[in-house]
Amino acid sequence: MAHLVQVGAGSGGMTVLDIVCRDPRITHVTLIEPDIYKPHNVIRHQFPQSAVGQGKADLAAGWLNERRPDLHVDCLVCDLMDPASAEKIAAAAEVADIGICAADNEAAKFHFDALMRRGGKAWTLGEVLSGGIGGFVHWFIPGGPCYGCVASFLRRAVNADISKPPDYSAPGGPTPQTTIPASRASIEVIASLHAQITLQLLTYGGQYAPGFTSLLFTLEKVPGVFDETFRTHRFRIARSGECLICRDEVAPPDIDRALDDALTRLNRS
Repeated sequence: MAHLVQVGAGSGGMTVLDIVCRDPRITHVTLIEPDIYKPHNVIRHQFPQSAVGQGKADLAAGWLNERRPDLHVDCLVCDLMDPASAEKIAAAAEVADIGICAADNEAAKFHFDALMRRGGKAWTLGEVLSGGIGGFVHWFIPGGPCYGCVASFLRRAVNADISKPPDYSAPGGPTPQTTIPASRASIEVIASLHAQITLQLLTYGGQYAPGFTSLLFTLEKVPGVFDETFRTHRFRIARSGECLICRDEVAPPDIDRALDDALTRLNRS
């Protein structure tokens, strides 16, 4: 009997949600998703063309309830970082048993990490690299490294641009799309790994010990980036004693300053 809180029901997030919520141990879902399903989403998403114009949160709830009529689904149609919604989001995170982050921007990942750590909750994160050349799955538990520790370590250790994922939300907008968008196939491979690690974490809880904190799985051979295709790289990342976010057991008094500092250091590393 577990309560899942998830942010994001995009192409990857919906795949993770679909797989994880087929597990009967998940009995309650709180989904945070403000976006509308748009024409350019169709090629990479579960939902059909006929659903264009509807809210992703409502579509996700309908999808889940068709497959799990017993599943209780709450939708928070708001931005994760909207101050007006902060109280209800924090309340959902506080009572949840496990979290999933399927957001595609760095600020949201740091924010979700802070929510989960405040409540002492385990959570997972999946990231598809630009062009779908591979992706990461990370898992976090209370007392372990925070997202800032993991992201800064990987920026130094891995020769892949994980700081600027492709922007699929606004074609032709100020943030350009990647020239080779990730296909649905590559997204679903990483999302399936994300779902599997989430379910294993749910099963073993504090005893979960797969031998890594972050898993990189390559899908393409890219000169100067990945030497081999379909290869796993496992990273054991410890908490950083210099991390302004998690170096203390409690959140620092000025969490906004700490997050801004972490993002600045991440972009400079």
